[in-house]
Formats: sequence, C-alpha cells, structure tokens
Amino acid sequence: MASENVRIWPGKLYPLGATWDGAGVNFAIYSEHATGVELCLFGSVRAKTEAVRMALPEQTDMVWHGYLPDIIPGQMYGFRVCGPYDPSAGHRFNPNKVLLDPYAKAIARVVTWSDSMFGYRIGDKAEDASFDDRDNAAFAPLGAVVDSAFTWGGDRRPNTPWHETVIYELHVKGFSKLNPQVPKKSRGIYAGLASEASIAYLKALGVTAVELMPVHYHLKRPASGGK
Repeated sequence: MASENVRIWPGKLYPLGATWDGAGVNFAIYSEHATGVELCLFGSVRAKTEAVRMALPEQTDMVWHGYLPDIIPGQMYGFRVCGPYDPSAGHRFNPNKVLLDPYAKAIARVVTWSDSMFGYRIGDKAEDASFDDRDNAAFAPLGAVVDSAFTWGGDRRPNTPWHETVIYELHVKGFSKLNPQVPKKSRGIYAGLASEASIAYLKALGVTAVELMPVHYHLKRPASGGK
C-alpha cells in the first residue's frame, strides 16, 4: 500500500487519538513543540517497518490532525514526530523512532525491547544527551483503530428511579472466583458474573446496578525476529 494511494484530508483536532466515524478515521495528536508529525500505518504485527508513512496535514491549537477516508478498524499505526533534540531543555524529538499514540484505544503490538527503542545511544560517552539515529519500527508498540460503537439490539436501560437505585461495585475476577454455585469453568471471568447464581445473589441483596472496577489486560508478546 503506497502512500500515494492513501487519501488524507485535513480532519479535526478533536477527539485526540484515532477515531472511526463509520466512513473513515480521524487521527489527532497533541504536541506543543513538534515541527511535524508523520502517521505510520503498519500491515501486520510482524512488519519490520511501516507500509505507509505520511505527514498529518494540519495543526490547530498545538494538535496535529488528518482524516483518512480509506482506513477502517483493525488498522495498526504509530507516529514519528519531528522537532528539536535538546535534552537540556527537555526536548527529545527523534523522527527515527515510531511512537505509540498516547490516546490509542487498543494496543495491537507490545514493545520488544531493543537498544534502538531509546532516543539516545546506549553506551555513548554523552549518555542520554547523545542521539540515536537507528530506526525502531520493528520493535515499537503499535496502536490499533477500533470501532467503539456498540449495538444494544433489543436491550433497554432499566430506568430504575434514583431513590430505588442500589449500585454494587465489584471486581470481575474476585466476585465469582470462589463461588461454588457458579460453574467451575466460568468462575473469575465475565461468564461467572453473568451466571444465574451470580444474578440471583445480586438480586437477593437488592442490587439494581453493577459497577465494574477497572480491568487490566495484558496481551502476550507476539513472535518477533528481534531480540
């Protein structure tokens, strides 16, 4: 996929990150001191370098942005950011490095540690004031475009009056992990929370709504040729 075959329009400065609107994807990233931002599109998690690299065409209020009408959910991406390299002033821009979108909604590839992941050269006499010009594209973590829309189908909100609402906060794993009434294969996972035994327990308590505590999920590192 050559960059000349991918259309890019000005897009919008908000929301930050990669946003699928049903027809294309808007990319936006904040940087006060950048002099340019390039969007890097990858074809697979095993890719050694990006398939497409193109500059985001617009900057509005320190946000660089562009809209790609030909991109769909599942696309993997990162950024290269140009700007001053002046560690003493806190600036470490290095376009040789692919960066993970800080507003990515999903991580498609985790980092594979390599010396090229550092902006400075390991072992250099200047230490972290040195500059590393190696490309880290083969090792960098990548974001993924997602479709955040959810189709509820025939489901409807319960509309429980606030004065009758009882909210129960719980952790998905801990809630059903040791409950012998929940099927063993479902304990500690979402299926356990949705089981008949769990629902009956919550109803017996008088609970009308459940609030889930944050879930932290770690993806296994994909196979890589790097060390």
